[in-house]
Amino acid sequence: MMTVTDPSKMPDLLAKAETLVEALPYLQRYAGETFVIKYGGHAMGDPEAQRDFAEDVVLLKAVGINPVVVHGGGPQIGAMLKQLGIESTFVGGLRVTDAPTAEVAEMVLAGKINKEIVGWIAGLGGRAVGISGKDANLVLAEKVKRTEADPNSGIERHVDLGFVGEPVAVDPTILKNLANDNFIPVVAPVALGADGATYNINADTMAGAIAGALGARRFFLLTDVAGVLDKGGALLTDLDRAGVDALKGDGTITGGMIPKVDTCVAAVDAGVDAAVILDGRIPHAMLLEIFTARGAGTLIHR
Repeated sequence: MMTVTDPSKMPDLLAKAETLVEALPYLQRYAGETFVIKYGGHAMGDPEAQRDFAEDVVLLKAVGINPVVVHGGGPQIGAMLKQLGIESTFVGGLRVTDAPTAEVAEMVLAGKINKEIVGWIAGLGGRAVGISGKDANLVLAEKVKRTEADPNSGIERHVDLGFVGEPVAVDPTILKNLANDNFIPVVAPVALGADGATYNINADTMAGAIAGALGARRFFLLTDVAGVLDKGGALLTDLDRAGVDALKGDGTITGGMIPKVDTCVAAVDAGVDAAVILDGRIPHAMLLEIFTARGAGTLIHR
């Protein structure tokens, strides 16, 4: 039986065909490459955004790219701590993590959130495996050391953040093995220290360290803003280290954007081809960034 296409739908069909043609050189360029994606922020709590993200990851794998997902979960940890009656304090944006808090963080990150993301990907036909930095010695952590000025004397003092760590070594063997076996790794940001303790690691920092160790072609840092904006509010789409330093120096890059651009610069210095700060709330933002000439975020490169 022959199907007749409604002529009124032809413009839409042609637009889809043109989109595929536009994507062709990028599909060829990135085939076989590794992309590390830090996923977090408010998009994690939106069912439609969750599906969009999972669709993007499954599509990347289907066209021959090897995605590695590293996720956060700060709001979810906070909600669980509140539910359990455990109060949190923060220093420099980092949660002070005592032993009970560390147990809750690992439960939420490596248990609930990690397996939810694996489930989203599996529901769309992808083959995801959930792990943490503890598995196969993926990440070795070291206790974070912080100082702050005493509000009365102004003298710098040491602040004990408890079981908050930072990556000091990454062995990406398990990630490479999973990718070679056609799996999508989903990594929770907890890791062991040389002292045998389990440390909670900032997901941006962990993702950047993993991207550097893998020599990823792209490191995507999905966040809740469009990217780096100039003082007029316009998106800056292309930066290198000198540009980042200049924007930090003149006060254009401030606040929470500073650690994000620093993480991207560190990843590029470690061997990543380029890092992208991207608005994770935009549907299919990664695909727009990867497969179109226009891009959708701030690209930071050598």
